[in-house]
Amino acid sequence: MKIFKNRKNLIENISGLKKIAFVPTMGALHKGHINLINKAKKKTNKVLISIYINPKQFSSKRDFRKYPRKLNKDIETLKNLRIDYLYIPNYKDIFLYKPKNKIYLDNFSKILCGKFRPFHFKGVVNIVNRFLEIIKPKFLYLGMKDFQQLSLIQSHITQNKIKTKIIKCPTIREKNGIAISSRNVLLDKNQIQNAAKIYKFIKKNKKLIFYKILNKKRHEVVSELTQLGASKIEYIECVNLDKQNICKSPTAKFNVFVAYYIGKVRLIDNL
Repeated sequence: MKIFKNRKNLIENISGLKKIAFVPTMGALHKGHINLINKAKKKTNKVLISIYINPKQFSSKRDFRKYPRKLNKDIETLKNLRIDYLYIPNYKDIFLYKPKNKIYLDNFSKILCGKFRPFHFKGVVNIVNRFLEIIKPKFLYLGMKDFQQLSLIQSHITQNKIKTKIIKCPTIREKNGIAISSRNVLLDKNQIQNAAKIYKFIKKNKKLIFYKILNKKRHEVVSELTQLGASKIEYIECVNLDKQNICKSPTAKFNVFVAYYIGKVRLIDNL
């Protein structure tokens, strides 16, 4: 595996390659990342992984500092997976150049996470755009757990006519149902059990949750989640997956989107 920490060296080594599959990560690799990587490996024999914890997408310096960091373990994992290329830029390398594309944020960015973290998606799309301009991958592998993020990246790619195809991959879950996330390592055993209870409640009661929210009884849903162990509910909404807005019709295809805290750990999911 070739490891690059310099943008120019990376470009020199991959500029002649076609059909690169790219998996962007912030490290602390888990089974969800590995699933994306394995799918990418089946598509092409040239797979590039990035590890960069992007400060511009965090709502606070504290959250940024607390994000799990396991670089040495991550490198070992990628070597075992026989990855071709790993890009580990620093702040100056990735941000001290002017990208060609203008950042495009669809209106979908104003609800859900975007409502509570106003600069988050601009930071996400900014960093992904920079990676795409440097790497010029044929394929970009993203998970459906971060559905809003994936959709906004797709809108940016379409708006700027970037020649990269997003490959959408299903959410990978633990046996207890919790969506796998790097933040899960910050939970203790009891908190993990509570997160599993919340997952099962939402999965079992999707239609009931929709009707309660539609009939201005959201507080009842919030109360249920609090009783199951959530310390704070940031939002719980039913989103029309086709129109990408708050669902108003019981016949529409929708998912329940939720962001909540267990202790001081923020978790998101949609199902």
